[in-house]
Amino acid sequence: MQPSLERPLRFGVFVPPQNVVGLNPTLAIRRAVELAVHLDQLGFDEIWFGEHHSGGAELVASPELMIAAAAERTQRIRLGTGVISLPYHHPFQIAARIVQLTHMTRGRVMFGAGPGQLPTDATMFGLAATQLRPRMEESLDIILRLLAGETVSHKADWLTLQDAVLQLAPFGGDLEVSVVGTVSPSGPKLAGRHGLGLLSLAATDPAGNDQLPVHWGIVQEEAARTGHTVDRSRWRLMGPMHVAETERAAKDQCRHGLRWQYAYLSHISPSAIPVPDTTDELADVLNTTGRGVIGTPDMAAAQIQRLVDRSGGFGTYLFQGIDFANWADTLRSYELFAEQVVPRFDGSLGSVLTSYEHVLGESDANRAATAAARTAASEQWKREREAAGS
Repeated sequence: MQPSLERPLRFGVFVPPQNVVGLNPTLAIRRAVELAVHLDQLGFDEIWFGEHHSGGAELVASPELMIAAAAERTQRIRLGTGVISLPYHHPFQIAARIVQLTHMTRGRVMFGAGPGQLPTDATMFGLAATQLRPRMEESLDIILRLLAGETVSHKADWLTLQDAVLQLAPFGGDLEVSVVGTVSPSGPKLAGRHGLGLLSLAATDPAGNDQLPVHWGIVQEEAARTGHTVDRSRWRLMGPMHVAETERAAKDQCRHGLRWQYAYLSHISPSAIPVPDTTDELADVLNTTGRGVIGTPDMAAAQIQRLVDRSGGFGTYLFQGIDFANWADTLRSYELFAEQVVPRFDGSLGSVLTSYEHVLGESDANRAATAAARTAASEQWKREREAAGS
């Protein structure tokens, strides 16, 4: 059945990336670019690359480099920084690199910003976790002013700009900017305050899922207060998902990395869930709580519809790009999703189903018309033979 939606949904993948530690790291990085090519061919709308500097699982240190490589091998898919950790960089350099990428990609780049996730990253930069969010907000304000063409002078204890102005404007004069939101109101506040998109990365976590309507209310409240216009089409919700032909197959394929992933998270996040003893048990926890989907395309479609209903509507669903399964099974998961799930939500099935159902509804008339045409053709042949014989 075709879901009832106010607007078509878009689909993409948010790639930290997170690779099972112990596999070839060079292949892991190359495969993130190859995934962009695969998704582009399947018709996915976007892919986002993250930034991390420790842990051994998230090996991409520069999303800009990934975008530059992927842009040369893809045609239409949009490419996002998911995200640049603003406290680790000078804001002028971020703005200049992003603007360059808008030209290199002919406008396909999207700028996603965040404070940084891993405390071990912050430590290497000499920063406490409590410093990240304030510095991110300070940096974001500067970057947005630079992108708007302003000349900026700014002095703080960690950065200085003196009459700074970008020599290039974004390609086409526009650039989509989004900020990260999880459970706290910080991300939605910034999205509304500056009129930006929102990346809700905890959309399927029960705590984050509960906050979805609240968060969009914060976005609207801040936007109204600061005179910005916001639209749900720039709201992106992310969740874990792996699909296969059967639920049994999906669980078997996820023995590769599902438990490993959640065990890894338990060393990072205070809200990480206890990891059961088996992959099947963990998959059941994800499926029954709505935290994720390890199952079939129908289960994936049901999850997305729940998110639509819970949020009140959003623009893009993002897979969490993690090595739950091996490379071949991961590629097949995205292929199955593109074949069987995307058309239920992007509006492309409407006219197809209407035409199909019309043909079925006219089955008696169709059969009669075809039979009459065959009879007429046979009679015509007889007349032609008779005419030729005379």
